[in-house]
Amino acid sequence: MTESADAEFQDLPIFDPREGEIILKPEDGAQGYWVGAPAVTWDASRDSFLLCYRRRRPREHTPDRGYLTVVAESADGKNFETIWSMTKDQLDTTSIEKCCLLRCEDGVYRYYFSYVDPADGRWRIDLVECGSPGDIDISSRREVFTAASAGAAQDAPVEGVKDPMVYHIDGTYHMFISYAEGAPRDDEDPGLMHETSDVFNTGLLYSTSALATSTDGRDFQWRGNCLDVGAEGSWDSYATRLGAIVKGRNGWYGYYDGSASHLDNYEEKTGFAASDDLSTWTKLTPSAPAISVPQATGSVRYACGVERGNTLFVYYEMALEDGSHDLRLVTLPARGA
Repeated sequence: MTESADAEFQDLPIFDPREGEIILKPEDGAQGYWVGAPAVTWDASRDSFLLCYRRRRPREHTPDRGYLTVVAESADGKNFETIWSMTKDQLDTTSIEKCCLLRCEDGVYRYYFSYVDPADGRWRIDLVECGSPGDIDISSRREVFTAASAGAAQDAPVEGVKDPMVYHIDGTYHMFISYAEGAPRDDEDPGLMHETSDVFNTGLLYSTSALATSTDGRDFQWRGNCLDVGAEGSWDSYATRLGAIVKGRNGWYGYYDGSASHLDNYEEKTGFAASDDLSTWTKLTPSAPAISVPQATGSVRYACGVERGNTLFVYYEMALEDGSHDLRLVTLPARGA
C-alpha cells in the first residue's frame, strides 16, 4: 500500500479522544497514575466483550509501576465487571504491562501476558490456558517468548518482548509484539539497559514491532520486525508499537503507538498503518500522529478496535490535564458498513 497521510486513503477514522466515554478512571489524579493498556476481544460463546487492562502507579509509590492486571467482561462493551485479576507480587515481578485473552478455535481460553522477568530484568511474554476467563491459574504459565528466545529466533540481539495482541485470521494466530531490538550503542554501558527493569525507557535501543504466528495459539514462530521506526527527526523515530488491527475494505489497518524519544516512552501518540498480508506494514501517518490531545503530554495510546455488527468499538488510554491516564471508548461506523 502507498504511504499517505491523507485521511481519504485511510480506513481508520480519526476521532476526538476527548469525546470518548470514560470506561475506567485512574486511582489518583497525578502524573504516573494510569489505567489502560486495553486489549479487547469478542467472545461469541459468551456473547460478550472481554477486556484486559492494567493499573499503574508512579515509581515512588508502593506498589509501583504496573502492579495490577485485570480481566473484565461486558455485554454492551461499555459496562465492565471484573472476573479475574492478578497483582505483580504473584509473579515476583517489578511490573506487568499489556495482556490479552482470546478464546481459541479449540474452545480453550489463552491468556497472553507480559511482565519483567525477575531472573534478568528483561520483559517477557507467557501464556496460561484455561476453560473459562475466570479460571486463569498463573502457576500453570508457560513461556511464549523471552528476550533470549526471540533473539535466537531472529539471530540478532533482542533485549525485551512485551504487549502481546493476538488474532485468529484464516486459520493462523497472529501475535503482534513490542520489542527492543539491536545492540546497545558503542559508547553506552550495556549494563545500564536493565538497571531499571525497563530497557524501553533507556533510549539505548529502539522500541519497535514484531510479528509471530502459530497454528494452534500455543507455539509461536518468530517472524521478525513488521513495522520500522520512522526516519531520524520524525515523530515516531524512537518507537512504533503496532498494538491492534482492524479489517478494512481493501486490506488490514492498524493502530500503532509512536514517539520520537525514550523520554516519551510512557506518553506515546497514535499513528495509523496498513498491510495487505499482515506481515509488512506501511505507515499512513509518517509526518505526524493521527490522534492526540491538546492537554498534558498529548498522549493517546494503546488504541484497540473491535467490530460488532455495524459498530467499531475503539478503546484507548488518554492523558488528562493532571498527567494521569484514563481508559475511554468511542463508537464509530464499522469499516465494512
